Amino acid sequence: MQGATGSNKVTLLESPAGNKFPQPEPIQEAVQKALIVERGELYTSVIPEGQVFKDTDDAGRRVIKMLTEDQVTAKLRKKEMSYNVGRGRGVVRYDVVQLPSNDPIEDDHAEKIVDVPSTDDTASGSDWMFWGVFDGHSGWTTSAKLRQSLISFVARELNSTYRSASKSVPSLFPSAEAIDDAIKKGFTKLDHEITHESVQRVLKAQSKPLAAELLAPALSGSCALLSFYDSRSKELRVACTGDSRAVLGRRSANGKWTATPLSTDFTGGTESEAARLRAEHPNEPYVTANGRILGSLEPSRAFGDASYKWSLELQSKLHGTYFARRPNPRLKTPPYVTAEPIVTTTQIAPEKGDFVVMATDGLWEMLTNEEVIGLVGMWLEKNPLNAAHPKPASGLKAWLPSFLAPSAALPVEASGGASDASGQRAPIRLAQYGIDPEQSGRFVVDDANAATHLVRNALGGANKDMVSALLTLAAPNSRRYRDDLTVEVIFFGEEGEASRTGRVEVNAEGSKGKTAEGVKAKL
Repeated sequence: MQGATGSNKVTLLESPAGNKFPQPEPIQEAVQKALIVERGELYTSVIPEGQVFKDTDDAGRRVIKMLTEDQVTAKLRKKEMSYNVGRGRGVVRYDVVQLPSNDPIEDDHAEKIVDVPSTDDTASGSDWMFWGVFDGHSGWTTSAKLRQSLISFVARELNSTYRSASKSVPSLFPSAEAIDDAIKKGFTKLDHEITHESVQRVLKAQSKPLAAELLAPALSGSCALLSFYDSRSKELRVACTGDSRAVLGRRSANGKWTATPLSTDFTGGTESEAARLRAEHPNEPYVTANGRILGSLEPSRAFGDASYKWSLELQSKLHGTYFARRPNPRLKTPPYVTAEPIVTTTQIAPEKGDFVVMATDGLWEMLTNEEVIGLVGMWLEKNPLNAAHPKPASGLKAWLPSFLAPSAALPVEASGGASDASGQRAPIRLAQYGIDPEQSGRFVVDDANAATHLVRNALGGANKDMVSALLTLAAPNSRRYRDDLTVEVIFFGEEGEASRTGRVEVNAEGSKGKTAEGVKAKL
């Protein structure tokens, strides 16, 4: 077909789902590139010299000037931050980045390090380190509430549990079950406050303005992925409510990295979750339908989402008096959704340079676990952090070939792949983008922030036109092609004495989104 603003032809590859993505023919560098969004489909074209680049017409066409390479990089790095952790307690650095697709972004995140004094005169204190990513849906308010409160709720329950264990023997750790229960209690207490205590306050006050404020986090929803590292035991616990994911990268004896998932994607399409819901709600054939709760909500575990938790009577009352949604006609025996997480425990080996990637599902629908871990391994080859993350062999010649090799040559061990039964869903975007997962030279290392590095490669990596196109698209059209993205990469390691400052400081090189000056540390 002809481009709408010129004679350049474009080729559209069509996936089995019918989605199309442009494969433009080469054009002269002097000609400005453009995207055209028309009736939900995406095209490429060119802008003749002198033409206004934001034309609209009655057909609903939008002509958009594509971002330049510098603009692409600026957008990718706008919300990146990196922190060096000089505590000498097993964590050396963590990087974080966000990239919105919704306007405003519905994701959120939080990090906190708690200095825990020793209860035993013969032992030193420890650090409790928390990292959380929160994937909101139907609005941003629930994820914002989690950013403000979840770590505090969990830390409070952990503090109580650890104190109880140390009353009899000062150096005694709580049992594994007690620690897991404390984390779960922190999650469920906060969700009870969001979903149920808010309603009681609204009904008591009978104020619509107050209802608008208090019920917003209950009516929207959010997944939550929280990691808790105790530097004393070197155990990392990952609590997952929803379909965000954490994956551990650990170096094998052959120098490659292995990818070990630390969470399951909990959705209505996860067989274990569907079986649980069928057992809890017998004789309800639509408790899950098309991989969704009551045929509507994808996550089977989430904060908020009160329309899947409130009784039919309460929902009808709120709908008539205030502005809650009309109840789902399939609603019979709520609650169908829980905020209780599943907790996994992993023994971390800082001396081996372990790292963990935590991200909302926007990343995992673009890259596999192995690609993500391999990409961080590839990044470490160019950006070694310390002795635990050495550059392989020596010099440029040792690591340059891996940057030029096919994606299969990433420094990562192959695995059996993802499966819906295990909850580790395979990426869905490659077919939509028309990308061959085995094509050579897919990936690049252009960023000093490891999280930004992952996002750039998720959007196309070496295919600069693809990255530009996906970043040029504005909301709401962008949501057809990519989700909000929040990514954290946590690097474990052992620091030398010179690096043990006792502080958490901004790493300016990996924090282009903000200046280091005036940014508060996370301790």
